[in-house]
Amino acid sequence: MVKVWLAGDSTMADPKSSCPVGWGSRFDALFNDQVTVVNKAVSGRSIQTWLYESNVTGAKNSAGECVVNPNTYAQRWLDMLDPANGMHSGDYLFIQFGINDSDPNCPRHVGTARYQSLLTTMTNAAKSRGAHPVLLTPVAAITCSGSTAVGNRGFLSPTTAAGTATGAPVIDLHKLSYTLYNTLKLCPNNGDYTKGAVGAFFCNDHTHFEAAGADQIARVVAKALRDQKIGLAGYLK
Repeated sequence: MVKVWLAGDSTMADPKSSCPVGWGSRFDALFNDQVTVVNKAVSGRSIQTWLYESNVTGAKNSAGECVVNPNTYAQRWLDMLDPANGMHSGDYLFIQFGINDSDPNCPRHVGTARYQSLLTTMTNAAKSRGAHPVLLTPVAAITCSGSTAVGNRGFLSPTTAAGTATGAPVIDLHKLSYTLYNTLKLCPNNGDYTKGAVGAFFCNDHTHFEAAGADQIARVVAKALRDQKIGLAGYLK
């Protein structure tokens, strides 16, 4: 049995209501019965608050980064690191943050260098256990430039750099997602996210997904596994 561990924010998290629905909640259904998806994504988290939760303070240090005190991990990451029940050889760890991290205020704020460092730490922790890390750039919100959906997220370069430094594959979900929006002709949009194709895909905002939208994003990720020849693709239905 292969476990696929997911670490991320609300765009990946299991739903607590009809909307938003994270794409991670739709991922398990795309695989055969040899795969189990363990979704540890949590709404509202940056990579740092996901890792350290309430230990990230509201103060910044001289480098402009939020102070972490004490420097101890949140239980969700400790659970994934647990030798008995956490990540094992042959498992996969998907990491997708970068949406809340651009908040200028602590505790969610993360600078690009810090982001890359934390992403590298998580990646190496997975590798040290024989698991396969997969890094994802943040999924795009729907932003229209006339009739074209365009990119709107940061932390793209740090994600790519972390992948290059560690040898982990990077799925550019940011580009793949706004490319999907163009294929679906979700632009132009007048800011009404309650009607039509946009309303069927997104909640009543420009960021979070209805179940149908989450399903399509999950399928985009699955296709990337095949296109990039990532080993997990062999378990897709």
